[in-house]
Amino acid sequence: MTDNPNNWKPDASLETLQRRAEILAKIRKFFADRNVLEVETPVLSHAATTDPNIDSFVTTLYGKSLYLHTSPEFPMKRLLVAGSGPIYQMAKVFRHEQAGRQHNPEFTLLEWYRPGFDLLQLMDEVDDLVEAILPTGGAGSTIILTYADAFKQYAGIDDIHTSAIDELRQVVKGHGIEIEGLDDSDIDAWRDLLMGSIIAPRLGIEQWTFVTDYPASQASLSRIDPGPPAVARRFELFIHGMEIANGFDELKDVRQQRYRFEADNDRREGRGQPPLPIDGRLLAALDVGLPDCVGVALGLDRLIMLAVGEDSISEVLSFQGDRA
Repeated sequence: MTDNPNNWKPDASLETLQRRAEILAKIRKFFADRNVLEVETPVLSHAATTDPNIDSFVTTLYGKSLYLHTSPEFPMKRLLVAGSGPIYQMAKVFRHEQAGRQHNPEFTLLEWYRPGFDLLQLMDEVDDLVEAILPTGGAGSTIILTYADAFKQYAGIDDIHTSAIDELRQVVKGHGIEIEGLDDSDIDAWRDLLMGSIIAPRLGIEQWTFVTDYPASQASLSRIDPGPPAVARRFELFIHGMEIANGFDELKDVRQQRYRFEADNDRREGRGQPPLPIDGRLLAALDVGLPDCVGVALGLDRLIMLAVGEDSISEVLSFQGDRA
């Protein structure tokens, strides 16, 4: 770390840092004008995300494990139950993943919740905010595409909701994609591979694209429409091949939420990953009653990348992970 005499220097230019500050100020004004309250919640938690695809950083205090949060979602939902009304947060979050062009292990999420909104209203608000930041937006610049239609259009799969792993394997092989180590019994792992390798890079190129109606098995913390087919009430926004935002019609059922946490831990153990502590305080709040609401997490660093025309997330951070 000390061999390079220039290692102390920031990654982002001063001009980019000034633009970043202007964008943060613009976001705060956007929500202030809409009477959405800015909040702050703890970065450390006694619980962790149980999602098998996300790994948390862990530390210890007085012999107990504490986890750096991967999203401020759980404590923000506790505030909603306590009567906060609409809230937002620009939070530093942490995910134990390799750094890359679109990811740094420490990054910034813009997350907000809207009691009384539906998903279409939330998508409109996401569109309004992104348009306020990116000068290339504008009326008519956004389209909505279902998950199934995206797979049909870009991967040639007629019905991703009923396709078996053997069919997905053939599509993967046909594109020359590396499949070593992929779980041969987890169809969502195959769907994710196709989405990340073939479909996502082609989304939002000419028009910003909201992808909706994900498989119910990918509901995470969202409600489910029973169908057929059963689909998750959630969306993702893609711009220039990057996922920018992930929105949910938030799950309120405490028993279903507990079941999903436990199922996540079962999947983790099946993959050889350690099970993680479930957030009992969130479950206690859900038992009191979460208001009908929608919420979205937006990758702020990625949005700033697009706003300033940079190709790598490191170019919009003062110091990326290896210079921290």
